[in-house]
Amino acid sequence: MSEQEKLELIVKTLDGKRGEDIQAIKIADLTILADYFVIVNGSSNTHVKTLADEVEFQLSQKGIEPQRREADTGNTWIVLDYADIIVHVFYKETRGFYKLEGLWADGEQVDISSLLVKENTDENK
Repeated sequence: MSEQEKLELIVKTLDGKRGEDIQAIKIADLTILADYFVIVNGSSNTHVKTLADEVEFQLSQKGIEPQRREADTGNTWIVLDYADIIVHVFYKETRGFYKLEGLWADGEQVDISSLLVKENTDENK
């Protein structure tokens, strides 16, 4: 599976489980940590765990396991390290505290809008 296909699967999986404010940042030119960060938040601690578990499950179905999984005991943040892509799943308030988007502002925001399902609104009916 290519890096791009993996990134798309991660984003679609998070979107499918109603992950909030999904961001993908290309950081390959800034660090050797990874090529991309994917950042998302859940609406509760249970939602955070569900998002991370589903990404891990979907990638494991493709034979891809994280090199590392880190989490706090309250599930306010979970990190899945796939070497080239690091997935950060936060509880909303925790995401605001760490402000990763600000720390990696020099990274390139990846346009993932085509991968996200648009919510039905009155305008779309």
